Amino acid sequence: MANTFILVSSALSLSALGAAIAVPASGRFSWLKRLLGVKAEDQVSKAAAAPVVTRDEGWTLIKCDDPESFGVWLNRDERGLPFGLEEEPSLGSHLLIELFGCDQKSLELEKTVASAMHQAAVDSEATIVAESFHEFKPYGVSGAVIIQESHYTIHTWPEHGYAAVDLFYCGGAVAVHKAVDALKERFQPERIKFLVVRRGLQSEVER
Repeated sequence: MANTFILVSSALSLSALGAAIAVPASGRFSWLKRLLGVKAEDQVSKAAAAPVVTRDEGWTLIKCDDPESFGVWLNRDERGLPFGLEEEPSLGSHLLIELFGCDQKSLELEKTVASAMHQAAVDSEATIVAESFHEFKPYGVSGAVIIQESHYTIHTWPEHGYAAVDLFYCGGAVAVHKAVDALKERFQPERIKFLVVRRGLQSEVER
């Protein structure tokens, strides 16, 4: 959106633009939308959906709220960890997943949640070492799948249809995007948010 406003103001102010073409005040905004076209809106939408990389005081964070664009990025990430040449090398990545509006029944029972996490590990071609899950009363399940490449953990709030999942993995060894797909299929969330924290940045490890 910022680029759109810069484009318009660099040529002419909005008020001058309206006066120059003699468009009634009530019609100026619709005319402007037609002028800018749908492509500009699409570009803004795509830009907002793309994963955003933030670096601050020895931390590298990647945020995204769009599952489709994040899936594309995550699939690339598995090959390099980090894939982008502009990123500092790291020992591992910690993928935090917020699952909102899940099927509540899928979050209630230990065996159901454990099965979903086990399947996520299997689908992502991780090497399972151990598994432990616990069902709380009246609500919630916590558990972990320990994998050779690190660990997958979860805690659920069935009463809120919410699950917090952490997938910690080391570079190139697991197809972590397949774990995400498995969790989406099992829990059926209405909305997902992602945050990747790079763990063991080279500059920090070698200090």
